[in-house]
Amino acid sequence: MAKEKLDDISKRIIEQLQEDGRRSYSAIAAAVELSEAAVRQRVQRLVEAGVVQIVAVTDPLQLGFLRQAMVGIKVGGDLTEVADALAAMDEVSYVVIAAGSFDVLAEVICRDDDHLLDLLNSRIRRIEGVTGVETFVYLKLRKQTYGWGTP
Repeated sequence: MAKEKLDDISKRIIEQLQEDGRRSYSAIAAAVELSEAAVRQRVQRLVEAGVVQIVAVTDPLQLGFLRQAMVGIKVGGDLTEVADALAAMDEVSYVVIAAGSFDVLAEVICRDDDHLLDLLNSRIRRIEGVTGVETFVYLKLRKQTYGWGTP
C-alpha cells in the first residue's frame, strides 16, 4: 500500500487517527461512511504497509530524560551502515540520511549531560566511517506535531 497512491477514504481514516489515535473503529467508520469491519481492515493494511504507526507519544522530560539533542554526523564511507548503527541505539529516536553540511542527522534522548557525553564519545564517534560530529542541544521544544494531513 505504501507504494500505491492512497485513496481518499484511506486518507480520511489517517486524518481521524491523527486527531485521536484511540478513536474507535466504529467512530471512524461513521466519519468516513464505511463499515467498522472495512475500517479495521484498512487500518491493519496501513499499519502492515508501514504507512502509519499507532503509538503513545511521550514527553521525554516527564519521563525523566533531561537532555535532548540533534546530532549532525559527517561520514567518510557507507552512509547506510552508519545510519543503521545509529538506528540500533536505544537513545536514538530519529535517523535521517541528509544532503547538506551533514550526511546523517540523529535525534537523541538522554538522561542527562553525562549520558549524552558517554553516548557521543564512547559510541557514536566510534562508529566506523564517522569523521565528524556536531551536537545541537535542545533548550526548549516549541512545536512537535504528527498531524501533517494527507495531500
